[in-house]
Amino acid sequence: MKTSSQTKTPHRFRIPAFHPVAWGVILGTFLSRTGFFMSIPFLGIYLGKVKGIDPAMVGAILAMSLLVGTLGSFAGGALSDRLGRYPVMITAMSLWSLVFVGFAYADATWLFFVLSALNGLFRNVFEPTARALLADVTPPESRAAAFSARYFAINIGGAIGPLIGLKLGMGGTSSLLPFLISASIYAFYAALLVVFMISFRHLLRGKEATEASVGQMVRIVFTDKVFLYLLLGNFFVAGAYSHLDTTLSQFIGHDRVEVYSNLFSVNAVSVLVLQYPLTKLMKRYTSLTSLKLGCFFFGIGLFGFGLFDDMLLLSLSMILFTTGEILCFVIGDVLIGEIAPESLRGAYYGASGFAFLGQSLCAWIGGMLLQGLGFDQGPVIFGILTLLTFAAFPFFHRGQLLREHPAASAKSQGLTEPV
Repeated sequence: MKTSSQTKTPHRFRIPAFHPVAWGVILGTFLSRTGFFMSIPFLGIYLGKVKGIDPAMVGAILAMSLLVGTLGSFAGGALSDRLGRYPVMITAMSLWSLVFVGFAYADATWLFFVLSALNGLFRNVFEPTARALLADVTPPESRAAAFSARYFAINIGGAIGPLIGLKLGMGGTSSLLPFLISASIYAFYAALLVVFMISFRHLLRGKEATEASVGQMVRIVFTDKVFLYLLLGNFFVAGAYSHLDTTLSQFIGHDRVEVYSNLFSVNAVSVLVLQYPLTKLMKRYTSLTSLKLGCFFFGIGLFGFGLFDDMLLLSLSMILFTTGEILCFVIGDVLIGEIAPESLRGAYYGASGFAFLGQSLCAWIGGMLLQGLGFDQGPVIFGILTLLTFAAFPFFHRGQLLREHPAASAKSQGLTEPV
C-alpha cells in the first residue's frame, strides 16, 4: 500500500507526456477556436446590422454553413485517409483563412451564402482530420487525456474569443479588424502545420494513407454496426446539446436574460473544472458505459431547466447537463479512435459529423414545442426533450453489447460471421 501511494503522488499534477504533434493539434485547436469565436458568433449581427440583410436571409446564410459542413464532413475525413492528414489540414486551414478575409470585404448577399458554405465546408474538412491525427499519434491509454486536453482548449478559446471580438468592435461598423485577425490566426496555424509536417512526417509514415476507394470507405464505415449505433445515439445527444443555444435561450432568455447569461457562465466554468476529474474517473469504465451515463446526465439536466426557477437549482441542472456534455463529447471521440481501423480513422471521424444533423432537428422541435405549448409549460416541454435525449440510451446500449460480445450478438441475430 505504501509503495502504491508513493508511486501515485508524483504523477498527480504532471503535464501529460503527449507526442509533440498532439500538442501541436491541441495548441492549434486553441488558436483556431479563439479566432473562430472572435468573429463567427457575431456574424448574424454583422450581416443584419452592418450589411443590412433581412433576418430571414441571415438565417438562411447561417444555416448554409451547417448544411454544407455536415455533408462535407465525411469527404474531408476520407480524403485525409487517402492523401494524408497534413496535406488536407494545411489546405483546409489556408483556404479557411481566406474565407475570413472574404467576410471582411464582401458586400453582395450571394457572396455571403458562398462564404458561409465554405466556412462550414473547411471547418468540417479540418476538424475530423485533426481529431484523426490526434488519435494517430496518441497511444490508446492516453487518448482520453489527449481528447480531454483538446476539449479544454476548445472551451478556453470559446471563452476568450468572443471577449476579444467585442473589444475589437465585432458586430459593429468596425468589424473589419476582427475578421482580419481571425484570418491571420488561421494562416499562422497553417504555417505551423507545415513546420510539423516537415519535422515529424517520418514518424507518421506508413500510417497516413490507404488504398481504399471512397466507395469502399463508405461501405466499410456504414456497415460497422457498433459505429452506426454510436452515430444514432450521438444524433440525439447532439440534439440535446443544441438546446443550450436554442430552446433554453428562448425559454429563459425571453424574460430572464441575466439568468441565462449566468447559466452560460456556469456551463463554461463547469467544463473547465469537471473535465479532468471526470475523464480520469471514467477510465475505470468502458467508453460506451460513459456515453450511457452522459446521456442520462444530459436528460436530467434538461428536465431541471424546465422544472426550476431558483438560480441555485438551475445551476445544479446546468452542472448535470455539462457532465453529460463532457462524457458524451470527449469519450465519444475516444471511442471512435478505438473502433476505427487505423487506415480509415479519418473517414470514421468524418462520418461522425452526420450525428450533428440532430442539432438542427432537435432545435426545431424545441422551438415548435415552445410555440405550441407556451412558455409557461416548462416541465412538459423539457420533459419531452428529456425523453428525446434518452432515446440515445438504447442505441448506446446495443452498441455496447455488440462491442463487448460480438459473437453472441451475431448468433442472436442469426448471422454466420461476427460483427
